[in-house]
Amino acid sequence: MVLNYNNIELEFCCGIPSQLRALSLPEIVFSGRSNVGKSSLINKLLNRKSLARTSAKPGKTATINFYKIDNSVYFVDLPGYGYANVSLAEKKRWASLVNAYIWEKRNFSLFVQLIDIRYPHTESDKQMLTFFKKMNRRFIIVLTKSDKLKKKEYERRLGELRLELCEFEEIPRIFFSSVTGQGVSELKKIFVDIDQWAMINFPY
Repeated sequence: MVLNYNNIELEFCCGIPSQLRALSLPEIVFSGRSNVGKSSLINKLLNRKSLARTSAKPGKTATINFYKIDNSVYFVDLPGYGYANVSLAEKKRWASLVNAYIWEKRNFSLFVQLIDIRYPHTESDKQMLTFFKKMNRRFIIVLTKSDKLKKKEYERRLGELRLELCEFEEIPRIFFSSVTGQGVSELKKIFVDIDQWAMINFPY
């Protein structure tokens, strides 16, 4: 199935668990810390400038946003985690919302965990990756903002990542830049055959 990325709509947003509803289509879920570039990634994949709202201020995405793509699949943008300048009550609300969502029995097809390539992954990143693996969720790692590193820094981070993510060395990794478009074709190749994902050679 080839997806028409021009046929898009933001179908609904959820701010509290009671607003979640069952969906009949597969769901591709984007997860990561605040300001890791989830909205920029979604906009780049969909060739839009502002369908998913981006901000220099972390913590702006406070809802779970469901984008219907070509009446075939949902892109699900989870709230970013780990932003310190958010109230404890708001952090608890985010945690309650995300936990309610990822523990539901839903048509999860793939989790896309975003990590900023410039920095070591956080404890929250590790917790998400460990959860996906423990629960036997199909997931990939997308390393964002690759354009922001010079060649030597990029090569250094590649070596460091082999150690930092050694527990997940079998998990596919995509290097992504919303500026250069690096990683877009690789991601779309994974997304293209929704009904045939069981045949993709994922090592888990």
